[in-house]
Amino acid sequence: MVELVSSPPAISRKPQRVMVLGASGTIGQATVAALVQRGHDVVCILRPHHAAGGRPEAKPHTSRFPGATLRFCDVTNASALANDGFYGEKFDAVISCLASRTGAPKEAWAIDDQANTVALAQARKAGITHMVVLSAICVQKPLLAFQHAKLAFEKKLIESGITYSIVRPTAFFKSLSGQIERVKKGKPFLVFGDGTLTSCKPISDADLGAYLADCLDDESRANRVLPIGGPGPAITPKQQGEKLFALLGREPKFKHVPVALLDTIIWTLALTGRVAPRLADKAELARIGRYYATESMLVLDPATGRYDADATPSTGSELLFDFYARVIKGEAVVERGDHAVF
Repeated sequence: MVELVSSPPAISRKPQRVMVLGASGTIGQATVAALVQRGHDVVCILRPHHAAGGRPEAKPHTSRFPGATLRFCDVTNASALANDGFYGEKFDAVISCLASRTGAPKEAWAIDDQANTVALAQARKAGITHMVVLSAICVQKPLLAFQHAKLAFEKKLIESGITYSIVRPTAFFKSLSGQIERVKKGKPFLVFGDGTLTSCKPISDADLGAYLADCLDDESRANRVLPIGGPGPAITPKQQGEKLFALLGREPKFKHVPVALLDTIIWTLALTGRVAPRLADKAELARIGRYYATESMLVLDPATGRYDADATPSTGSELLFDFYARVIKGEAVVERGDHAVF
């Protein structure tokens, strides 16, 4: 039986002063919107986009964060975050949607671990009692640099003594929508193997943003690691392709890519990366691609080593295939945001 996670009412029982890190990404924006809707006082920390005079320019961001206060600073710099972010003010909670853009080792450790560590230290000085962190369900089986970096910070947060909620979502709509334009142009849908090697329970930005925001009020989510998927049954890449063709009124056409091809690419890039660091980073990107091609984004049963769709909680109401239909009709767009890899 699939667990369906219910959400509290739209208006928070206790409005809080909340700082959001990583607000510029699509999930961050959705989280800010959900917090504002629930009546919270929201401060967003954004990367500076400088105007001609050298001062941070707010105008490009303002329309994306109605009802929130915007501040600009480098989140990896403790002094900047303290002086230009927290301003010495008090906050009730911090929600971090920070994530490395590429997953390359250097960036992953700098953002997924260190930037969050800096934020935790500054947040404690600001009096926070609760930190909510966006992690990833794939850290259950860590084989990649960004997964180890996320786990390193999760451990620090758990041991910090403050209330925490670590949210590990399944695959995002935007991550599963990259082939819509390709298929519309008459090209085949790409799958690894037979297209059934993996499955996931996709979640929309809005549903995930609401889940993150509701962690502030739902006591059952306090001091817990929270795997979460979207509504509906788990779906495979083959099923994604079949439904996309059906929505376009076309016969399914697939191109099957052998996983061994990725292994060859990884081996070649890793070998040449010994003398060219840029290629070493590309090797890590290829490893990330292989991971998602062969591992399901569902709860992993440690006893059996198998992924379990029924054990993966569900939340929200938006379905991936409804999103596909809206994109095809031009009613929605696929926004990759700042983190194009994830």
